[in-house]
Amino acid sequence: MTTERLDQPRALRRSLRPHYDPEAFGRLSEQIARFLGTGRFIVYMTVFVAVWVIWNVAAPPNLKFDPYPFIFLTLMLSLQASYAAPLILLAQNRQGDRDRIQYEQDRDTADRNQAEIEYLTREIAGLRLALSELATRDYLRAELKQLAEELKERR
Repeated sequence: MTTERLDQPRALRRSLRPHYDPEAFGRLSEQIARFLGTGRFIVYMTVFVAVWVIWNVAAPPNLKFDPYPFIFLTLMLSLQASYAAPLILLAQNRQGDRDRIQYEQDRDTADRNQAEIEYLTREIAGLRLALSELATRDYLRAELKQLAEELKERR
């Protein structure tokens, strides 16, 4: 019976599975997916297929490597598609994760902004209440004018 000790790191085990960095693989898949979604890729693929077909139709018989039904070309395109689809899905999943994180950050920022707006609104309301209790310059002038007129009338 072996028990693992939690106060010591695990011993390194050899594995037959190859080790890869998921983050590096994800970045590579995004680069590939970005390239597959460009007009440049479509042009390259069109030129590749056109050269393949022209070569296997117009070349001398001993240089043709994929006769008319172009089965090998079909196999190559199927292989390319079978690798491209999962890479595109992986890139979309990573983009979805980034979008979700960005949405959460935006929501937090909006909550903070809302709290600041509410605080400033309360402060402005407090200032308005405080100012309404203060004597303004116009109010003091009017009162002093009224007192001056009352003093003139008494004389």
